[in-house]
Parts: sequence; C-alpha cells; structure tokens
Amino acid sequence: MANSESGDSVVDRVVRLLEAIPEGSDALQLSELAARAGLPLSTAHRLVRQLAGHGLLELGAGGSVRLGLRLWELVNRNSPTLALRQAAMPFMEDIQQVLNQNVNLAVLDGAEALFVERLSRRGSVANRAKVAGRMPVHLSSAGLVLMAHQPPARQAAYLRDFADPAGKVGVAELRALLAQAAAQGYAELSGVVDPDTWGIAVPVRDARKRAVAALGVVVPVREMRLKALVPALQTAARGIGRRLGETRASSIHSTEQV
Repeated sequence: MANSESGDSVVDRVVRLLEAIPEGSDALQLSELAARAGLPLSTAHRLVRQLAGHGLLELGAGGSVRLGLRLWELVNRNSPTLALRQAAMPFMEDIQQVLNQNVNLAVLDGAEALFVERLSRRGSVANRAKVAGRMPVHLSSAGLVLMAHQPPARQAAYLRDFADPAGKVGVAELRALLAQAAAQGYAELSGVVDPDTWGIAVPVRDARKRAVAALGVVVPVREMRLKALVPALQTAARGIGRRLGETRASSIHSTEQV
C-alpha cells in the first residue's frame, strides 16, 4: 500500500481522517477535517471522495463532511460486542426498571473502559459514560472491576505504565483499589467523576470464567445501597454470562450442521 512522504500508509491516513471527526459533530468543513487530521487539503479531499463513494463518509453542500450510514451499518452488523449487547440488554432493562437510573455495559480496551451500551431515563443523575465513549480505568468503577479480574501479567503491565495526568491517584492507591475490587467482587467509586454520583460495577464472566465485560450503575450519592445493588448486579451479570454461553454454543452447533 502506497506511503506518503511522511511514511504513513493510505490506511493510516484514512484512520486519521475518521478519528478527526469529533464526537457529537454533525458535519464539518473539509478544510477543518484536513487540519484536524494533519493532512494536506488535496490528500484529504481525495480520500474523502473515495470514502464517500463507498458510503463511509457523506459529502454535503459547501464541502461539509459527515460520517456515512454505510460505516454505521458495517460497524453495528459486525461489531465484536454485538452478542454481548444482545445478551445484556434484557438484564440491563430489568435493573433500570427497578432503579430508574443509569445502567452501563463496558469492556476493557488497553488502559480504558470502553462503554458499549447505556440505558438512561429522564431524571437520572449525570452520567459521563456514553456509548462508544471511553474512561480511564482508574476513573470508572467498570474499568477498575475489569482490570481487577485480569491475569496478573496484564495488571502488572498496566500498573507499570500507569500515570494520572491530574496527579490525584498514585500507583500504591490504585493497586489497593484493584485488590479491594478483586477481593469483594465489585468496584465502587463515589464522587470521583461527579461529586453527586456513585458508580458501582461487577464483572460479567464468560463460560471460561474470564471477565469479559462490566455491568454497572450510576446513582445519586444519597442512594448508596450496597446490600441491595451488589446482589442485583451480580445476579444480572451471571444471567448475561449464561446467555453469552448459550449464544456461543448455538453458533458452534449451527456451524457444525453446515
């Protein structure tokens, strides 16, 4: 694949273009997109036209650019989290029905929790977690509980490279938080991201007992009801794990029948 004078490939430049479209942006001008991606305007124009030809981007009047429906279709149809989200949704809906607050589903990606599903209602407390949004492990209960249940080598690598830009959390404190989450089977953070909210999360395990996701809630600080919330979340997490196992078994059986 041809490289530019800077040495980056076509794939590198396409990824930079897509990543340069900010979250929540309906559209932006091609010149702004090129500047955000660090690409010459002529290069950005050529790539955008090619991507638009495949429906991955859309070109609007006046040179505006937005993500295309084809990109959304491909991502959702083949998402590696599709089975997880489908298995989790009934249980998330049950929890939300009882709490009338935020319910989140996240997976671990590097040193961050990537949120793949979220349910909220009008009147729920503020929730910084958004679908397709990320939060550092040390700032989210979902991230903490997932990292706490990873193999020792992965935890060690994470702690070795850990740095809090704000300087509020040290390695020793983070190690203690992970140990606590591993011992008690859930993680909780009160008033860390928002002073009025409290997050709690439990691991979702697959058939091999690996923590593949985190199921969590964000509720008002005044509603700290651990004795009620933790068992409910753990029961739901076990249900999600069973559904995942059933989905996988069904998929294998269908393949064998072909």
